[in-house]
Amino acid sequence: MMATEVQSGDLDSATSSRLEVSIDGLTLSPDPEGEQTQVEEPDTGPAEPDTDTSDAVGGEDGETAKSAIERKWGFPLLELYGMGLKFFKDKDGKAFHPTYEEKLRLVALHKQVLLGPYNPDASPEVGFFDVLGNDRRKEWASLGNLEKEDAMVEFVKLLNKCCNLFAPYVTSHKIEREEQERKRKEEEERQRLEEEEMERHRQEEERRRLEEEERQRREDEERRQAEEERLRIEQQKQQIMAALNAQTAVQFQQYAAQQYPNSPEQQLGLIRQLQEQHYQQYMQQLYQVQLAQQQAALQKQQMQADSMVQGTLESSGFSSGEPIPASAAVLLCTSSPSTSEETPTVNGGQSDSYSESMDREPEPEPAEEVSENGPLLADSPPVIAAPSMWTRPQIKDFKEKIRQDADSVITVGRGEVVTVRVPTHEEGSYLFWEFATDYYDIGFGVFFEWTDAASAAVSVHVSESSDEDEEDEGEPPSEEEKAKKEAGKPQVDEIVPVYRRDCHEEVYAGSHQYPGRGVYLLKFDNSYSLWRSKSVYYRVYYTR
Repeated sequence: MMATEVQSGDLDSATSSRLEVSIDGLTLSPDPEGEQTQVEEPDTGPAEPDTDTSDAVGGEDGETAKSAIERKWGFPLLELYGMGLKFFKDKDGKAFHPTYEEKLRLVALHKQVLLGPYNPDASPEVGFFDVLGNDRRKEWASLGNLEKEDAMVEFVKLLNKCCNLFAPYVTSHKIEREEQERKRKEEEERQRLEEEEMERHRQEEERRRLEEEERQRREDEERRQAEEERLRIEQQKQQIMAALNAQTAVQFQQYAAQQYPNSPEQQLGLIRQLQEQHYQQYMQQLYQVQLAQQQAALQKQQMQADSMVQGTLESSGFSSGEPIPASAAVLLCTSSPSTSEETPTVNGGQSDSYSESMDREPEPEPAEEVSENGPLLADSPPVIAAPSMWTRPQIKDFKEKIRQDADSVITVGRGEVVTVRVPTHEEGSYLFWEFATDYYDIGFGVFFEWTDAASAAVSVHVSESSDEDEEDEGEPPSEEEKAKKEAGKPQVDEIVPVYRRDCHEEVYAGSHQYPGRGVYLLKFDNSYSLWRSKSVYYRVYYTR
């Protein structure tokens, strides 16, 4: 074996290379730039062509080879060639070791792609001893007019042939690219979903904003209407109270002066309280009148319906003497209004009741003139004004004040009814009353007896039941006896119906305008209590 060392200059890189020549051939050690040089034995024979490369280039059309390799590797040709060139530069001498001929071929194909076919005029001269440079030019020149894409195809095929690591390298890049593409699509999908969510959220916020604005608008409108209604009701209330106060101003002032003679402020507060209670009582009476009118209209309609049913029954063959079928009887029975329901109550059990007196049509002359002109006719009932009633909480002070007068405290035994007779006074026009009890309630009512009292003194009468006219046990009187007895009695009108009052909690008070000359009957009814007696603290007085 013979070895020779030669130092030669590389015209392209201006660097020196160390050549080792062996009998088997030439071996070129890589320089710092990855280039190799060689020293060749004088050989007059031509270099053997690469049969695989020739077959590949000559056997395939350029476009067909490009399509085939792109389909095989899954990358565009230009990108695949770039990956192969990077792999060759990075892995040459490390991951794989191509032969001298393979490396010359790869370098020549790279120059063909980069610069095109070999042109001697455009290339610098190569020194005589630059064996590597001469071999490179020969290999480059051997490519002739090979197209750029064909040179790329040939480069990739040759690199894959001489290094079995290139295919996994490309596959890993393909997987990485697919992963990146997947991530890119996922990111795009995520962004799209986020944009859709943001748009949906924006639309939802817009919808909520519009709903809130609509709700606020409705609330503002309702508040405005409620305020207008409140102002209208308040205005009506002021007008009604002004009219009522004008009627009761004198009697309320007199009553307040008697209650608090030395305190104008307390008098004013009591007057306001009385005026408010009077207004509430008046409104309740008004509502009851309206309810009565509605019930009367309903009853009238029902009576008309009953008459139609009766006409239908008669036309169907039922005579007045024949029994009415059950279905018709039920229909006729339901038409009659119920009379067992109690009247609505005010002031904790008091009926606001005086609808009976309000329903009476007033006579053209005052009650005094009627009584003076002669006896009252049956078809001309006297005019009776509605009473005023109220309560006040100062029950303790009231009872202490009343205890000072023993005659103003009466005891109503169990099952008894006590009637306090108060004649009208010649100088008076209004009667006032106040009363309270200790621990339990008691029934109370006011009546007016049309009679001339022999004395103006107040008297107290006790009876065993609420009906003073209850007959003694024995045979019932005849109709003639009853008529004679009734004719001899004076006329009595109900002012305040008898109802149980919670007078053990508050002081019950009231007033009434004289309807004429007569006697007021204040009834304290304990007939419902079989075990307890009641102590009643009361006082009555008149005002002008």
